[in-house]
Amino acid sequence: MNVRGVALQGTLAAVGLVAAFLTWQREPEGLPGEVTVLDISKRALQKARYDDASRFVEVRRDPQDEETIWVLLGDKPKPPPAPAMADGGVPDGGVAGGAADAGTALATTAGGADAGTPPAPPAPPPPPRELRGNQMAEALLDRLAPLKGTRALGELDAKKLEELGLVNSPRKLTLTVGGREQVLTLANLAAGWSSPYALREDGRVFLLGPAILPDFEVALNRLVDRRQHTFEQYEADSFTLAQGKNSRTFIVSGKPPAPVTVAPKEAPDKPDELVRNWYDRIWRTVPVEVLGRGEEPPGGAPEEVFRLEYRKGDEVLGHLTLARGAKGDFFVRTEHTAGWMKVHATVDTLVGEATKIASGG
Repeated sequence: MNVRGVALQGTLAAVGLVAAFLTWQREPEGLPGEVTVLDISKRALQKARYDDASRFVEVRRDPQDEETIWVLLGDKPKPPPAPAMADGGVPDGGVAGGAADAGTALATTAGGADAGTPPAPPAPPPPPRELRGNQMAEALLDRLAPLKGTRALGELDAKKLEELGLVNSPRKLTLTVGGREQVLTLANLAAGWSSPYALREDGRVFLLGPAILPDFEVALNRLVDRRQHTFEQYEADSFTLAQGKNSRTFIVSGKPPAPVTVAPKEAPDKPDELVRNWYDRIWRTVPVEVLGRGEEPPGGAPEEVFRLEYRKGDEVLGHLTLARGAKGDFFVRTEHTAGWMKVHATVDTLVGEATKIASGG
């Protein structure tokens, strides 16, 4: 073989290697695996919003504190009802020049109004509820940056997009990066598709993973922080109960699994089992509803019943205020909660015991 032939074969081999490398590097189309839908860094992602026809969920980082996550839950305005049709019949029963049909009254609505009168517009939705997000909310933002899918389908024709439920779908996933929104249209559930197909703005279609959208769809249960405190109960070595003009401080000694005692500050050698049980039950109070930041219970601001302050030495760890609403419901608020949290009515027994404890009775 001459030198020219060797050189030609070497060139062809090099071209083949380059082609193979580029093919290996290229993202597969239509094959299962992990593909990048939106290449976003975790630090750049500011917020993520999920919309459907009736509501929206927004998860975002606090611009003043990146470790704090907020979850915004809101309803969308309801579409106006279709106007009722007035009686469009011919007055004379269809006989030209005949006597008017006196037996047919104007059609009316169920409420007695003329069916031709436009119905009243629906009431506006309540303001969105802004709640503190939990660790699952933070993990959700991390999973979205970068946003990965299990398959890339490429650009599809209009018929296929309609089959996948991607035509005129109200479901959207919007990621905000650097103030710019990147919108994905999600498959309409009414089309019968349970798989999370997503249409990118450039016309490419992807199949998302199964672990992203469920968190948005049940955000109130999954993404909202329901903790009253971020410290542990027995980190506090004392607490003060204040009710009206009465106030008493108690010393907490021990830590589970060792025995725990609670005694009045003025008599630390005289443990009080009633107070210890009351202190435990207050700590274990579970919220049944979480209100948003700045949101007041129905009927206005609740009236304080008592307040607890938790200390470790001279350091204040936190506090808890229990209050009664205008309708008799009970609410708590702490140093960690974004607003009031409704608690079960059984705390009424704790209120009666708190009166005796605070007064020394």
